[in-house]
Amino acid sequence: MRSLEDMSVLITGGGSGIGLGAAEHFGRRGAFVTIAGRREEPLLAAAEQIGTRCNAVVGDVTVADDRRRMVEDAVEHGGGLDALLSLAGNMYVGTIGALEEDRLLDLFHSNVVAGMMLAQCAKDHLVERKGSIVFAASVHTRRAFPGASGYAATKGAIEALTGVLAAEFGRKGVRVNSVRPGGVHTEILVRGGMAKDDEESRERVEALASAHVLGRIGTTGEIAEALEYLVCAEWTTGEVLTVDGGLSLGVTKG
Repeated sequence: MRSLEDMSVLITGGGSGIGLGAAEHFGRRGAFVTIAGRREEPLLAAAEQIGTRCNAVVGDVTVADDRRRMVEDAVEHGGGLDALLSLAGNMYVGTIGALEEDRLLDLFHSNVVAGMMLAQCAKDHLVERKGSIVFAASVHTRRAFPGASGYAATKGAIEALTGVLAAEFGRKGVRVNSVRPGGVHTEILVRGGMAKDDEESRERVEALASAHVLGRIGTTGEIAEALEYLVCAEWTTGEVLTVDGGLSLGVTKG
C-alpha cells in the first residue's frame, strides 16, 4: 500500500462530519489536505486545528467555477493531486407523496452530479499521479428507511457511478471506490430537517446503536480509516466498502 505521507488530497464537505474526520486523519498522517465547503467559519477553524498542511477553500460543489477553484487550490497546495474524496452531500426526506421535484433535483445535483463534474475537473491531475477518487455511499442502499427514498436513490446512483468510473479510469491508473458508512453522528440530519439541532441529531443516531451488530454507532475516525485504505490500496478499484458495524446485516434479536 501507498503511504499518505506527502500525498495531496482534496476533501469536499471537509468542514464537518465525515469530511472533517477524514481531514484530521489524513493530516495526522502527513498528507497535504485541501478541505472545501460552503461555510467559511467551520472550514477555517478546521484548517487552523489541523495545521499548516491543511488548506481551506470556501465554495459550493454545485457551482462549476467553485469546483475548478477547489481543484486548482488543491494542486497548488500539494504540488499536484493524489486523491479526491467527494464527501459533500445533503439529505432531503419525506414520503413519496410529499416530495417536491425541485428539491429532489437539487439533491441529485449536490449528491451525484456535482461529484461527477468534480471528478471531471480533477481527472487529468489524478491521471498524472495515478491517484484515486472516493465517493460517499450509504447504508441506505442496504437498509430501507421509510421517508428516505430520495437520499437512498442518490446513494444508489453513487454506487453505480463508482463501478462505471472505475472502468473508465482504470487503464489510466486511477482507482475509483466508495465507502458505505453505517450510523455515524454528523450534521446531515439537521441539514435534512430530520432533527432540530445537534443534540436531537445525536439522539436519533444513537437510537440505532442496537441495530448494529457491534452494539454501537461508528465514529468519523473509523470511517476515515476506511477512506485511507481506499486511497492507498493500489489494487482495489470499483469497490463499495461497507463500514457499518454490522447494521446492513439486518440481524434481529432472537
